[in-house]
Amino acid sequence: MKNILAILILAICMSSCGPSGYLSREEGGGPPITESLFADKSSTISEENIQKILDGTYRMPQQLRVAILKLEGTQRRYYWYSWGDEAYLRTQQAFLDSFTAKFKQSPRVVKMMAIPDLLVSKSPQSLTSIRESAVRMQADIVVAYVINSDIYTKYRSFKSPNIKAYATTQLIIMDVRTGLVPFSTIVTRDFLAAKKKEELDVTEARNRVQTEAVLLTINEIGKQVNDYLKMDATAKQ
Repeated sequence: MKNILAILILAICMSSCGPSGYLSREEGGGPPITESLFADKSSTISEENIQKILDGTYRMPQQLRVAILKLEGTQRRYYWYSWGDEAYLRTQQAFLDSFTAKFKQSPRVVKMMAIPDLLVSKSPQSLTSIRESAVRMQADIVVAYVINSDIYTKYRSFKSPNIKAYATTQLIIMDVRTGLVPFSTIVTRDFLAAKKKEELDVTEARNRVQTEAVLLTINEIGKQVNDYLKMDATAKQ
C-alpha cells in the first residue's frame, strides 16, 4: 500500500513539472519579474540604481587620460628575493612600462599616469579607493591589473633543466566618472625554456622564464585593449 501511495505522489509531482522536472516559468502566470525581490543589506548599489545601470547606455570619452595601477598578485616571491629586491623591482617596472606602451599605441590615449601606492588604501584595497585615487589624478579611466605566476622545473641527467612558467594576468578598465567596468580580461600563457650556459644558476633561469611568460600575457592583453578601444570609437560614429 505504501509503495502505491509513493508512486501516486511521484506521478502528481511529475505532472506538475516541466520536461526536466522543473516547474515551467510560464505556469501560474503573474507579472514579469524585472527587479530583485531579495533583501540584501550588504549591497552597495540600490535596486533603483541597478535598474538604471542595466537599462542605461554608456559611452567612454573619446580622448582618454589613463591612470594605471598594479595590484598585488602571487609570483613565488622567494624566487625573486634570491635574485635580489632591486632586480625584482626592475622587473615589475618593466611590466608596468609594457602596459603603458600598449595603451599609448591607441590614438585615443592622450596621457598615461601610474597611481602611486601612497594614494591607494592597502587595507582593504577596493574599487572605491582605486576610483577615488584616479579622481585625484583627473583620470578618465583607471586600469588595474594583477599578475599571478608559478614555475615548474624538470631536471634532466647531464642536461640543462627544463623550466616552465605559467602566468595569469587579470586587467580591468574602470570609467572614473560612472564607476562602470566596460572592459575586463583574464589571460593565461606559459613559457618553456632550458637554462642558458651564461646564466649563473637555475634561479636566474627561472626568473627569465617567468618574466617571458608574464610578457606573453601583457602582449595579448595589449592587443585586446587596442581592439576594444577601436571598436568603441567606431560605435560612437
